[in-house]
Amino acid sequence: MGNLSIKIKIADREYPIKAPASEEAKLRNAGKAINDKLRQYRAQFGIDDKQDLLAMVAIDCMVEKIQADEDKLGVNSVITDKMDRLDHLLSSAL
Repeated sequence: MGNLSIKIKIADREYPIKAPASEEAKLRNAGKAINDKLRQYRAQFGIDDKQDLLAMVAIDCMVEKIQADEDKLGVNSVITDKMDRLDHLLSSAL
C-alpha cells in the first residue's frame, strides 16, 4: 500500500501528514484524543492558551506511556518467572 496524504486538525491548526493507509485510523484517533484532552483541560482549568494546553496534554500522554511501559515490564517479569518454574518442573519430570 502507498502513502496517503491526510490532514489532522489539532488545536485549530491543520497538520499535513503522509502515512501508510494502514496507519490512517490510528492517526485520526490520535488527533481526536488530543483534541478531547485539550477540551477537557480547557474546561477543567479555564486555560485558553493553546501552547499551555498542548504542553499539559504532552505531559499527560508521556505519563500514560511511562506507566504502560512499567506495567508491561511487570507483566513480562511475571511471565518469565512462571515459564522458568514450568521449565524446571518439566525438566525434573523428565
